[in-house]
Amino acid sequence: MWNRALLGTFYLYFLCFIADAAPVLRLSSATVGPVSIAAGQNGPQQTLEAFNSGDGALSLTLASSATWAAASTGAPRACTTRSGTCLPININLQTASLSTGIHTARLTVADPNAADAPQEVTVTVQIGGGVPDSVTLFVAPNGSADQAAFTTNSELRATPGTPWLTLALDGGGSFRFTYPYRIVATHQPGQAEGAYTGTMALSGSTFAPDNKSVQVNLRVTSQPIARIAPERLRFRLAQDARPLAQFLTVSNRGLGTLAIESVTASEPWLAAESVPGGFVRVTASPEGLAPGLRSATVTIAANAANAPVRVPVDLEIVAPGPPLITYRGVVDNTTFQGGGTLAPGMLAALFGEQLTREEPASAASLPLDTELGGAKVLVNGEPAPVYFSSYGQITFQIPYSTQPGPALVQVERNGQRGNQAQIPVDPSAPRLLRLGIGDYGILVNQDGTFPIPTTPGIPSRPARRGDALVIYAIGFGQTDPPVQSGVGAPGSPLAAVPGFSVSFAGGLQGTSNPVAPFFLGLTPGFVGLYQINVVVPDDVPSGPAISLYVERGGVFSNRVALAIE
Repeated sequence: MWNRALLGTFYLYFLCFIADAAPVLRLSSATVGPVSIAAGQNGPQQTLEAFNSGDGALSLTLASSATWAAASTGAPRACTTRSGTCLPININLQTASLSTGIHTARLTVADPNAADAPQEVTVTVQIGGGVPDSVTLFVAPNGSADQAAFTTNSELRATPGTPWLTLALDGGGSFRFTYPYRIVATHQPGQAEGAYTGTMALSGSTFAPDNKSVQVNLRVTSQPIARIAPERLRFRLAQDARPLAQFLTVSNRGLGTLAIESVTASEPWLAAESVPGGFVRVTASPEGLAPGLRSATVTIAANAANAPVRVPVDLEIVAPGPPLITYRGVVDNTTFQGGGTLAPGMLAALFGEQLTREEPASAASLPLDTELGGAKVLVNGEPAPVYFSSYGQITFQIPYSTQPGPALVQVERNGQRGNQAQIPVDPSAPRLLRLGIGDYGILVNQDGTFPIPTTPGIPSRPARRGDALVIYAIGFGQTDPPVQSGVGAPGSPLAAVPGFSVSFAGGLQGTSNPVAPFFLGLTPGFVGLYQINVVVPDDVPSGPAISLYVERGGVFSNRVALAIE
């Protein structure tokens, strides 16, 4: 018997009309730069292109968060990277008064009548260049490495002054405008604990200030070394919004046991506190603040060699307005891949801002209502069942009545409708749920354990040939017999989906022949949750991370891993 309580826990975790023809906004890029500019100088004009992938015509408005990045539209012209007509968006970099360092502006491209609008373009300039004067790195005496990243506008040649230094270039391609580099320090065999100094001589850049020697300070230590993720936080809140929290993950990439000693925030609108499990909760409050940009710092004191660690925090306060879906902000509730195909009946996550004015709320019972916390989600004008709502995220079910093709999604908050987001819909778009440990999926053995390498504190053991497994997923589309949107799946008759096969792939060990599951359909009592019951075949490869996927008629799921012995 399957562990239904365990299933319910993970299910809750992963849930945490055709519109009139209209323009659909598309941009050639969502980023500009980083552009390296000499101190005291204005930068070269940058251009990106907007085009319409729908009907009608675009009518763009532009707004920049910084006066040094002023933007305007030019006359329509032939697109430079695709066929058709584009509107050039010219960005004038008035940077002469900016201080040395990295500066970022956000350009909002809007059209009140277009789907997938507004969109945001990040404009980044590096005054004085991208190469740092010096960096400080920390490594444990066990062959580990640390790195410092920077970006240039041309390729560099490197002459390391010591064996423990290297320069790495990420990515590739012949036609590129930015070069993401990493200065890497690696502990060498026999290198004792202590402080070391080296230099990295860089040359060959077409931007003269980037041709210089970088001083690298290295500390080899057996102390803990704190790693904070993400390295920067950004909040964007309406003036009348409730305080919003984000989390920093604090982990140890060194030796010993890391202990957080204190956490402080530098501004009264920001609060920070350590919470169990190696996290720091950072909360921003818009109360009493006027629209505009603000900056602060969270300082984390610890017993780490690199402590205290400082995390910059940006807060943008905006005027109250209608709910806003971010571009490519409607995604499946498993992989969260922007622009991915969705399916009728699929559980989807919608990201944006001002989606609700209420506290975060989850549905308390089935069937799911089409309104939660004052928020509704409309798919082609039809209200969708809502599972979770908050200021920045709504989890909902795409109605089973949604037809394949482009669909429009819109949020209505207390009667006020926001912008429209276009999503691609197919009859099925299977997604296998992830466990949150590496690439492993939410699969369950017959005894209720997870088929992963045996892990202390987690009910786990590798699967065996001949075992029956349950694989949990979303996005398989309508069933036979059909079910209604927002309603828990029936237990009798079972709501099944025919025709899919399961494949176990083992890399160099080969791939098993596809096998037919003995059941694939909705899990009784749940909304939008599918299960695949399959027997592990005799010809399956063995190993700690065998990948698995399902397929029907050329439609493939994502891959997840399981352990097989």
